[in-house]
Amino acid sequence: MASNKTLDDLFYEELKDMYYAERQILKALPKMARGAESEEARKAFEKHREQTEGHVERLQKVFEMMGKRARAKTCEAMDGIIDEGEEIMDAFKGTPALDAGLIASAQAVEHYEIARYGTLKRWAQVLGMQEAAKLLDQTLSEEIETDQLLTKIADQSANRHAQAA
Repeated sequence: MASNKTLDDLFYEELKDMYYAERQILKALPKMARGAESEEARKAFEKHREQTEGHVERLQKVFEMMGKRARAKTCEAMDGIIDEGEEIMDAFKGTPALDAGLIASAQAVEHYEIARYGTLKRWAQVLGMQEAAKLLDQTLSEEIETDQLLTKIADQSANRHAQAA
């Protein structure tokens, strides 16, 4: 294996990973919104879909800043998280527990993204890419905000609704 790989190479590989992940999330969110039982959960998924379009655009800008074409690399982790969410949608469709399951699945996505964007932001800073770090931080903040919104929905209604049934 080549020993000349640098943080710059690692940063680029992880960007490709997140570019793929965000594009997969764009496909999954409309299904989740359609599957949601509550209006509140549906709106949260729709809002996050709009934000995710911005996340893709920001990643494209970071690729441009690096002088590279935006490319996706299959993210097995995100594929697995999305597959689990689809299994929950199938298994709990039409039940009071569906929204709690959808929210849990969405939070698994958010937590993965929070971890990755936090790392990418730090690497951009180390690499002296301050503009890229700002874009990645903007996305990181939105991912944290979405996670907090989902927690609020789960705590205020979805979990109780699932338990009461």
